[in-house]
Amino acid sequence: MKRDHNEDAYLATDELMLYVVADGMGGHAAGEVASWEAVEAVHGMVRRGREILQAYADQPSEETVAGLRRLVESAIQAATYMVFGIAEQDPTHKGMGTTITVMAVVHNIAVLGSVGDSRAYLVRGNRTWQVTEDHTLVQLQMKAGLITAEQAKNSPRGNVITRAVGPREYVQVDTYVVPVQPGDRYLLCSDGLHGYLETHEIAPVVSASTLAESCQRFIDIANQRGGKDNITCVMVEIAA
Repeated sequence: MKRDHNEDAYLATDELMLYVVADGMGGHAAGEVASWEAVEAVHGMVRRGREILQAYADQPSEETVAGLRRLVESAIQAATYMVFGIAEQDPTHKGMGTTITVMAVVHNIAVLGSVGDSRAYLVRGNRTWQVTEDHTLVQLQMKAGLITAEQAKNSPRGNVITRAVGPREYVQVDTYVVPVQPGDRYLLCSDGLHGYLETHEIAPVVSASTLAESCQRFIDIANQRGGKDNITCVMVEIAA
């Protein structure tokens, strides 16, 4: 409702079972460049790592799970090198970056990687869990016991990110492995959505709607509550 261009980017490919949401920053269209370049770099890296995906599907083990984690982390690092390199070559893009959340579904698990404050949620039945952890100043303050969750909601530093893809040539990536069950639904989204949404509100929307309807309903909710940022969400359902 407020912005005249979109700096978010996303990918949803059932062929690879790879799903990505990125939220760019930098101004002068640099955020848009950062998010799309990051998504493309992740897509290319995972596509080239098909044998690693297949290795786990053929023989699930601690070793092949570790390989999946490394693939997702390496894909996000590749995105970091790409975005940083573009900014180094073009002064108008200096300092650009993006958040990113990546999910690859392989056989009976979902492997996720995250940098920044784009999020992934799991909806199972009538319960919702936030899978990823925000890399923000207020999250660090909460973990240190300096502020409460209620204070964090109203903090003027709520949009200060402590990690991003691109401003430097390396970034620390968090990875997660989640066993999947038929009927599980995952929501990947930028902060333009989750900034207006309580976790307990997610399951009722998801359980009453198709994937497409859920996405539209979430976007409508964010716009009705202010819509100050770009809003991107990707819904994924685990088939039986």
